[in-house]
Amino acid sequence: MIKLTTLPTHPDKSFDKKSSETELESLKEDMFKLQNLLFAEKKHSILIILQGMDGSGKDGTIRHVFSSMNPMGVNVKAFKAPTEEEREHDFLWRVHPQAPAKGMIQIFNRSYYEDILVPTIHKTINKKKLERRYDIINSFEQNLADSGTIILKFFLHISKEEQTKRIKERLDVPHKKWKYDPADSAEAMHWKGFMKLYEKIFERCDKCFPWQIVPADHKWYRNLIIAREIVKTMKGLKMKYPE
Repeated sequence: MIKLTTLPTHPDKSFDKKSSETELESLKEDMFKLQNLLFAEKKHSILIILQGMDGSGKDGTIRHVFSSMNPMGVNVKAFKAPTEEEREHDFLWRVHPQAPAKGMIQIFNRSYYEDILVPTIHKTINKKKLERRYDIINSFEQNLADSGTIILKFFLHISKEEQTKRIKERLDVPHKKWKYDPADSAEAMHWKGFMKLYEKIFERCDKCFPWQIVPADHKWYRNLIIAREIVKTMKGLKMKYPE
């Protein structure tokens, strides 16, 4: 079983910021070309899931990694607390309409995994129902895979110290104040519980598509690792323009 406490949140020492940012720009050019191929061929779709603790950089990843993509071929959906209407349906009811069509890239800022994380930590759903959700999610991802969807699941792994620093910045830096939510600090109190729960998710929901744990204390390194994986995955599809 993966133990997050044993995994690094900092870059490998062989990387430096300047060369990594240069490589990222090259990867973004590749992503633009590959996205065009994906859209033209219309054989596959790609779902990118970004999970992580508050402050781990999900918004920043979307802003920096995907900035070269054609907006007509990529969508972003942020999953927040379910609305009253959404709570009246099964927990995947709000997710199904967001699944990407062939040729499209869909990014989830948080995802249906929140429907395991939050109810478990706050004990709002009984354990038996929560245990079933792991199997339901595996079936859902298998169904997407059978339909030609590739799922990339990234966990942005930051340290407790870095999270504390970033949440504080939301109070101190003028252009970040709008992002501050008192609930962020409250959720941070459950750090250990969330870490253990993520470890369980990595173990139980790793069947169709494996989780990738990205050291995220340094934003430039986080962006590079994710961009590399996306380009590698898309190249692996061996796409061709239609005749």
